Amino acid sequence: MAGTLSSPDQPETFIKFDGVLGRIENIFNLIAASSILILMFLAVAQVLGRFFLNMPVPGFIDITEQAMAVFAFCGVAYCQRVGGHIRMEMVLGKLKGRAMWVAEMVGVILIAIAVFLLIWGSWFHFYRSWSLGDSTMDIGFVTWPSKLVIPVALSLLFLRLMMQIYGYLRLVINPDATPYGVPVIQDVTEAAQHEIEEAFGDDITAGDAK
Repeated sequence: MAGTLSSPDQPETFIKFDGVLGRIENIFNLIAASSILILMFLAVAQVLGRFFLNMPVPGFIDITEQAMAVFAFCGVAYCQRVGGHIRMEMVLGKLKGRAMWVAEMVGVILIAIAVFLLIWGSWFHFYRSWSLGDSTMDIGFVTWPSKLVIPVALSLLFLRLMMQIYGYLRLVINPDATPYGVPVIQDVTEAAQHEIEEAFGDDITAGDAK
């Protein structure tokens, strides 16, 4: 499991940019979650309409195909920020100090290179779709908007990775500094406590105060 720590002793510009980027990530994540909710309602309407009225939702498959890009990619930067991606910590969990931060930074650099290549490829894929006027087979939805979502969302992820590389580089230089803007490994107890606090929030705080 991973979490995010913060410290007030960071450069002001870094803190402001991290805050602005975080708000944009939250918006993209909300869009991804909303698209899933809308698809759930459409799926219910599809089943009920087909079963009771023999009237399925027109272009349901086309809508689902285009929405997949939204809910699959819009939340990736947010997930990277909170350390929600699947991580293999069997080795990292045994490292300490500078060695751990170097390993984390190298991993993020490799991810950033891969993401940059994906941005480049997905942008040309979008441009080709836009140039040709590509559309879906059933009701003729243009496909370029959903294809544009991918390079935009990956660009947001790339910015988050750049922020994390900076955060890890700072820790490589000074391993005793407080981690800021990077996921940190938590033990089972800390992870469970963090999940409880996220789930119950003010109720836990009020209970501790009593």
